[in-house]
Amino acid sequence: MRTATATALTLALAAAAAAPATATSTPGGSSTDGLWRMDGYGTVLSLDGDTLQEFQTTSVSCVEGDTARRTGPGAYTTDDGTALTVRPDPGRDRATLGADSSVGHRALRRIKELPADCTRPTPKDPRTSFDVFWHSFAENYPFFAAKDVDWQDMRDRYRPKVQKDTTRKELFGIFSDMVRPLYDAHVAVEDEDEDSVFAQVRPGTEMPTEALDTKVKKFVVERDLKGSPYRQDFANGRITYADLPRGTGRADLGYLRISGFGGYTSEDAPYTAHVAELDKALDTILTKDRTRRLKGLIIDLRINGGGSDALGIRIAERLTDKPYVAYAKRARNHPIDPTRHTRPEPIPVTPADGRPRYTGPIAVLTGGSTVSAGETFTQALIDRPGGTIRVGQPTQGVFSDVMERNLPNGMTAILPNEEFLNRSGRTYDGSGIPPHLTEPVFTKEEFAKKRDSAFDRAVDVLRDRGAAAPAPTPTAH
Repeated sequence: MRTATATALTLALAAAAAAPATATSTPGGSSTDGLWRMDGYGTVLSLDGDTLQEFQTTSVSCVEGDTARRTGPGAYTTDDGTALTVRPDPGRDRATLGADSSVGHRALRRIKELPADCTRPTPKDPRTSFDVFWHSFAENYPFFAAKDVDWQDMRDRYRPKVQKDTTRKELFGIFSDMVRPLYDAHVAVEDEDEDSVFAQVRPGTEMPTEALDTKVKKFVVERDLKGSPYRQDFANGRITYADLPRGTGRADLGYLRISGFGGYTSEDAPYTAHVAELDKALDTILTKDRTRRLKGLIIDLRINGGGSDALGIRIAERLTDKPYVAYAKRARNHPIDPTRHTRPEPIPVTPADGRPRYTGPIAVLTGGSTVSAGETFTQALIDRPGGTIRVGQPTQGVFSDVMERNLPNGMTAILPNEEFLNRSGRTYDGSGIPPHLTEPVFTKEEFAKKRDSAFDRAVDVLRDRGAAAPAPTPTAH
């Protein structure tokens, strides 16, 4: 969940969001022991006593995926610390899987036996690896039509180039060339043996990196927050809050900058530790006094590398006094027909109980470097009661959790398979979420002239709204 480099971001998202599926135990163990196929996701799970084993399947292959250890009834923990919960439905033949760092659930259907491909070794030659790579995208990727990419044509063009003696480097290049036209920041090819990763963003945008984050943060502090009576960094520096300076028309406005939804504590800490750091930051920022007097809040997501959607929902819960739906989530659910999906699952935002909440006007700053969970959080504020306006540029346009598919030769394909829908049933994938008010975001000219047009526009909008309405009443229950 870090943004040190473009590749690090993509791979961290894969590790955080593509955690293996889970369940519990059976005969003599738990009612969820046995074999399960997941709706969508191309995944079969084996739950056997204290072990969960993931199998990544296509119509032509089965490759072992991650494992998890049982930690309690229906509870498992993966090697990266992700907590999984499997809950059986009545009848014992259906169950649901949830991960603590993700929103939504995955539906499981009991099956009697493993697919035949899972019972024999998968060849590791270049052509088999090519076929698994191609089918992984063909059966799961939802956006070929929207991207105007003919995936069958890609197979016809590139498979003849793969021979028995095709080198690892050559095959990596072929895979990279095949996905290049997608311009999808949630698509990547990785070869750990060669320390190689291919990933890219939408043309005209820039991947959020540690260097870009540092540059922008310094610029904002010096230009926008100069003279702030209060400013503090939280969560490993990934969250910054400031009361804007008085005497500049900015009195009683707050500024909250979030550069990611994760990385709030040590890299190997469990999700619960990141939640604790986030709650500590929000408790310090959203005091009763501040929520009482603020007439507007700027939330700056312009350089945000994503992370956990669940952390975004947790913040949204501190910004409302009424429950509402953030978005609905569904996954592609047919190997041939990309228009067939799992049933959309509404993701609720419930007001945080027992903690101060800010419910007044919000201006959200976004741009092309607002990526993944930065975008799902932006989407979670669209229908927020209390008024939210977006200023800047469209977000990157990638929302799905990412699937991490192991290839027989040891390489990894990373791809999305989900859609996050607004209340009209629309997805913002590809184009990104558009702003209400368009302004340049961290262009060379803006830096050169020490301008921050999006920030200034947000201040003006909130100042005008604040002058026309009474300060919000702080809410805590």
